[in-house]
Amino acid sequence: MDVVNALRWRYACKKMSGATVPVEKIEKVLEAIRLAPTSMGFQPLTVLVITNLELRKKILPIANNQSQVVDCSHLLVFCTWNQFTTEQVASYMQLIMDTRGVTAASISGFKQALENLLANRTLEENREWAAKQAYLAFGVGITAAAMEGVDATPMEGFNPGLLDELLALEKQGLRSVLLLPLGQRDEINDWLLKLPKVRQSASHLFIHLD
Repeated sequence: MDVVNALRWRYACKKMSGATVPVEKIEKVLEAIRLAPTSMGFQPLTVLVITNLELRKKILPIANNQSQVVDCSHLLVFCTWNQFTTEQVASYMQLIMDTRGVTAASISGFKQALENLLANRTLEENREWAAKQAYLAFGVGITAAAMEGVDATPMEGFNPGLLDELLALEKQGLRSVLLLPLGQRDEINDWLLKLPKVRQSASHLFIHLD
């Protein structure tokens, strides 16, 4: 299935069957998320992968009782960093040096640019910026899931404060931003499955400047 047909196939699954998604498909989705673009490649996010049913039952009321949380195979919690430090930048620079075999001097300008970017914004601005990076990875994950024939439900409808408390995210320097249940659609009981996808026409959405 090519990407366009995969996106035509996918929808925001409202009722999942409880079936377990093969681990190799989940691993491909996670790898796609890992490879997703972020600003300056910094990846200021962490994704929790939750399969424990008892824990997902505790998350259910925090997520407005959306049944996909417990009926999914894997629940992904997209989190961003609470703080932004020079140590995080230094760790990223080391990763670049180790991966590309370059020197600290050769990337000193890039390091300074990233440090300035973070330092010249408020904490809240940096958190908003990090959330945008999480959304980028989130979108790639949804697309990858569709390519693998795995259903997904994008979720913003949950209480981040309560979820952060349940998962002790503050102690880990994280804050929850998005939920993504991955599973298989319930073809009998999902009311949305048979309805046509509603999207603006290309002529409405795009303006070509030649």
